[in-house]
Amino acid sequence: MSDSKVETISRLAQWKIESFGPCSFRRSDPFKVGIWNWYLSIEKNRYLYVRLFPEPCRTSREQPPIARFVLRVSNVGVNRRPYISPVHERILRTSDDFVWPVDTTFHGHFIIDVEFLDLKISPLNGGVSEAHSIWPSEGAMQSVASKSTLRRLSRMLDEGIHADVTINTADGTLRAHKAVLSASSPVFSSMFMHDLKEKESSIINIDDMSLESCMALLSYIYGGIRHEEFWKHRLSLLGAANKYDISDLKECCEESLLEDINSSNVLERLQEAWLYQLSKLKKGCLTYLFDFGKIYDVRDEISSFFRHADRELMVEMFQEVLTVWKPV
Repeated sequence: MSDSKVETISRLAQWKIESFGPCSFRRSDPFKVGIWNWYLSIEKNRYLYVRLFPEPCRTSREQPPIARFVLRVSNVGVNRRPYISPVHERILRTSDDFVWPVDTTFHGHFIIDVEFLDLKISPLNGGVSEAHSIWPSEGAMQSVASKSTLRRLSRMLDEGIHADVTINTADGTLRAHKAVLSASSPVFSSMFMHDLKEKESSIINIDDMSLESCMALLSYIYGGIRHEEFWKHRLSLLGAANKYDISDLKECCEESLLEDINSSNVLERLQEAWLYQLSKLKKGCLTYLFDFGKIYDVRDEISSFFRHADRELMVEMFQEVLTVWKPV
């Protein structure tokens, strides 16, 4: 790996520096997070200074990012705690907008991590309070149908217009339409096509979902789900997408869960990826843990995870360890 290359996964960027001596300067290759290309640079004189800044271009001039982020510097192979910055939030336009002085004892082979907690586009008038996050995006949840058609479908659901099926959830009932459900899911279609109890009674029992999460499922099927509603219920939606074979919803959930992996949820995400056979999410979690060295951040939770994890998943994790830590 080149000394200038920065690896990225989800919202995390990692720069591995093989050798760095006193009175030195180095700048990384550009790496992309959000809609911007970024650079890291380090220089050492009396202190080690780390800079983070967007690539000078039209995008960063016209839409400068407001970044909320944390940096971590750690020596490789040295038994010492990493140097972790406070949470920073500021508009970044040039290399002078953020400079972080670090303990001078860092030298030789070390790693710089940047975790972007949020990225916003600075409005033209400079009002930071009016800036909006680029995450999450509504694009993955929008149907290709026109917005007017989606509004009509949402009205059919909200007002129960000619609804012909009742859904019993864990804590309430909802009304829906057999045709819409059948068009969205081969499992629902089979219920109403064959001589099953759902066809005769026009009742579907979904007692493994709450009323609120099942409403989010119907909102997705009818094309009217809001991104904050999707964000809140995506784990329940993932289970429903798997159960009722709604492949596009399953893909949306996987992409969303991959987008915000962090140390507090990576083990849960890995378990979900294994349970629902989400190869991209599983690979992302393993990369985060082993390639980026975040396994050390979850060492207090890992023993409990191993007690409940599937044996085949544990084997895959061990193989990932062997791949990452193989002798050079």
